[in-house]
Amino acid sequence: MDLFDAVTSTATGVPAVGANAPLAVRMRPRTLDEVAGQGHLLVAGSPLRRLVEPANDAARRAAPTSVVLWGPPGTGKTTLAYLIAATSGRRFVELSAVTAGVKDVRAVIEDARRRLATDASETVLFIDEVHRFTKAQQDALLPSVENRWVTLVAATTENPSFSVNSPLLSRSLLLTLQPLGTDDVRTLVRRAVADERGLGGAVTLAEDAEEHLLRLAGGDARKALTILEAAAGAALSDERAGEDPVLVDLATVERAIDVAAVRYDRDGDQHYDVISAFIKSVRGSDVDASLHYLARMIAAGEDPRFIARRIVISAAEDVGMADPSALQTAVAAAQAVALIGMPEARIILAEAVVHLATAPKSNAAYTGINKALADVQAGRLGSVPSHLRDAHYPGARQLGHGTGYVYAHDEPHAVAAQQYLPDELVGTRYYEPSDRGYERQVAERLERVRAILDDRD
Repeated sequence: MDLFDAVTSTATGVPAVGANAPLAVRMRPRTLDEVAGQGHLLVAGSPLRRLVEPANDAARRAAPTSVVLWGPPGTGKTTLAYLIAATSGRRFVELSAVTAGVKDVRAVIEDARRRLATDASETVLFIDEVHRFTKAQQDALLPSVENRWVTLVAATTENPSFSVNSPLLSRSLLLTLQPLGTDDVRTLVRRAVADERGLGGAVTLAEDAEEHLLRLAGGDARKALTILEAAAGAALSDERAGEDPVLVDLATVERAIDVAAVRYDRDGDQHYDVISAFIKSVRGSDVDASLHYLARMIAAGEDPRFIARRIVISAAEDVGMADPSALQTAVAAAQAVALIGMPEARIILAEAVVHLATAPKSNAAYTGINKALADVQAGRLGSVPSHLRDAHYPGARQLGHGTGYVYAHDEPHAVAAQQYLPDELVGTRYYEPSDRGYERQVAERLERVRAILDDRD
């Protein structure tokens, strides 16, 4: 018997799951222990566990009455809402922020108040995509939250700090769902293959087919199960006499969803070959090749944060001072990728890649620090000139520290003609700017500055 069939007598409104329901719906967890990932939210005594599985009436009263679930698609937000209602016997009402208006919200709340007053039955109000609600719609929820007329569970894929009204957010417990790891999704897929609620062992999934499926899912459990269902349906519809169970191979998965497998092993040669080609294409200013290799990594399920880190390195190493804004773009892209996640992160990565690939290039800063490190590691150090040494501690002046130091801001052009390098390194040049992009201006200024610094007599 399915969980939701079992609780219909005590938790009305929870959708019943029939045999023809989508695989992702049939395989929704029946208990918190079946929820994949989100271990940080499910520890004993956590607010979520107290809300779903209250130990007693006192714990139930102490549980939060409004919860905002924030996380990427397919991480279990809807499942948790169902569990809150199903395991506690509360009545379940679901509204979509895409279609519901203020009138719908007020009608649900008024009905919940009436039921609470007449027979003490409690209502879980689940609002999906709550970030799509207007301010007026969100404000309409406030009295029900403050007075415990409903247990509000609101789900959003966008940062609630920007998408949920402050009054509602301040009255709610914010729970952040993390993207599912590959192993989490793998567990769900294998459970769906074997479980009677799912495919009941009618098929087996080849290893390369499973890996392709997991890459396409990108941490989205719902997407993974949808792909599995399509592939299993394609395999079972074939006439494969003698096969029991039926094998779902890579070709079947590719045919079922019309997405060819990218030959890419994140732990093998392809990983290193593609990222190498990507970086060299950006360095070589071939924007089309850069986008091609970016697309290959994205399609293969490469961690977008890894790609973003490589872009930041390239901005400093290959573009450098020829276009200093490239590093700003790259860092902003890395932060945005962490905030947004896939699939939208592909747009952010593409913008950063286009900026870097089309920017003028200079590795002068990169080679400069390498030269300086080589001298330091070779022992070419020398003593810090006495006029540059710290003169703030007692007795420093008597040692000559700071004597003769010229404050640069008091000099013309804010350049003080004094020695800065140790005696052994005077005249050494580590940074040699190129004549490309912004660095051309740097080179012109640096030539004038060095002329002043060298003219100390």
